[in-house]
Amino acid sequence: DHDSHVVQELDGIEQRFDIALIGFLVLSAAAVLFALGAWKLFVTRTVVALNQMTDAMREIAAGRLDVPVPASERHDEIGAMAEALSVFRDSLVETTELRAQQIEMDAANLRLMSEIQEALSVQAARLDAEVAEKTGELADREREIVWRLSRATDRRDTDTGDHIVRMSRVCGIIAEGLGLPEEESRMIEIAAQMHDVGKVGIPDDILFKPGKLTAEERAVMETHVLLGWQILKGSKSPLIQLAADIAYSHHERWDGNGYPNRLAGDAIPLAGRIAALADVFDALVSERPYKKAWPLDEAREFIEANAGEHFDPDCVVAFLARWDEIAAVIDPSPSSTRGASIAA
Repeated sequence: DHDSHVVQELDGIEQRFDIALIGFLVLSAAAVLFALGAWKLFVTRTVVALNQMTDAMREIAAGRLDVPVPASERHDEIGAMAEALSVFRDSLVETTELRAQQIEMDAANLRLMSEIQEALSVQAARLDAEVAEKTGELADREREIVWRLSRATDRRDTDTGDHIVRMSRVCGIIAEGLGLPEEESRMIEIAAQMHDVGKVGIPDDILFKPGKLTAEERAVMETHVLLGWQILKGSKSPLIQLAADIAYSHHERWDGNGYPNRLAGDAIPLAGRIAALADVFDALVSERPYKKAWPLDEAREFIEANAGEHFDPDCVVAFLARWDEIAAVIDPSPSSTRGASIAA
């Protein structure tokens, strides 16, 4: 009986062991299945979240900055990534807004600069017009002063006063014939009106003497070039400076036998060389108490014959090339001009 009882106990233990083992195996299998299910759920949620974040990143990279960032409520690594992506997106939004504001400000600045430039251009044009007007007024006044002073000087001479008008106009024509710019030619024409301003200092008994001057009287008369230069020198006006050169040099000769400095050739100022020819020519064709007026053709022949001696050859060439205009200055009647041209 004892042995059978032992056997029964052993059988019971084996049965309980088998039941326990089966229960353990079942529980283990259930635990594994649960773990696998939980892991699959975790992996699935993670992969989905990562895919959603990847899609969001693509949208943000494409410039669609209003896209929501997924998984931002999570408190794990994916949530941290979502938070970082949100910060990045918000930074891009802010940068885009700032860039748009900068573009708008740049456009506004460009418009403002354009408006300012236009206003400055208008102002500059107005100022240029005012300066040109004032400069013109000053030039007109300067020329009027030259004219009035030259007329006052001419009253100290022995002719009617037309000499200055004719001589200065001939200077302008010769200057044009030499190819000088229009403004420079005009300046020479105006400045030449002052060529004899120094005669205001010559005594009347010499200046108005009807006969031939003595050597002593001639020496006094020749001082008018120095007197004229002294009157005109030192001016800041280019016109008066030019007039001073003409007053001082219009009795110099190309061959060096003139006065006051016996200058020769190109050493004589160009304006002085022009004035020398014009002054002699008008003196020849003008009637004076001590001589009759020369005919135009004879005066022209004298000028041509003295090229390279008394006169600058280039000035003579310009004089001859513009002969019809010069003849018309001396005698504006058509018949005289034609006659002079034929005689030439």
